[in-house]
Amino acid sequence: MDTVPVQASAPGKRPAARAAATWFAVALAGSALLGLLGGFIWGEVAPRALLQEIGNGTAQLVNAETTAFIAADAWFCVIGAAAGLITGVLGYRFLLAPRAGVRSRNGVRAATTLGLILGAVAGAFVMLWLGEQIGLSGYNHHLAASPNGTLFPASLGLGAKSALAFWPLFTAVIILVAEWGIRRPDRPGRLDRPDPPAEPETPAVTG
Repeated sequence: MDTVPVQASAPGKRPAARAAATWFAVALAGSALLGLLGGFIWGEVAPRALLQEIGNGTAQLVNAETTAFIAADAWFCVIGAAAGLITGVLGYRFLLAPRAGVRSRNGVRAATTLGLILGAVAGAFVMLWLGEQIGLSGYNHHLAASPNGTLFPASLGLGAKSALAFWPLFTAVIILVAEWGIRRPDRPGRLDRPDPPAEPETPAVTG
């Protein structure tokens, strides 16, 4: 009976793949969890416009020139930038910094980097979702059941959706700067690199 040879997988290939998947999931989940904290902070500190009930289920701004909406977007940008710095610095320090072992392999580091970036995107959306939920039930209750003339805060929302890019942008910049700082000493011609040993001089031969 003919037999078909089975090619064994390269040693270390499966552990490296498992390590890549593990660190990708750690980076993604950590950033998403940080988004919950960011959303809670945004929901608590961001200002809200003041509304007045004018009819059943209808309200209008008390001050049409309020800056509450702009300030809420600004707070989201600040919190997102701070979260990006945190995930970039801590992610690189504990997950990406070159070390001996499986995490130093290029495939694992690439998967971890991707996890940090995608986690930052997920964290920004989690922060947006949770922040908008804080106070939303009270807003809906006032809008539906309050008598005319009642004053109540508006629901929190993000006007400039481009603010969602702050978190992943800052995370990516921190990782790139850290990588550049690690690789820079390997560039030729730097002053802090030792000079190559001089070649021994060949004595001149006179006839």
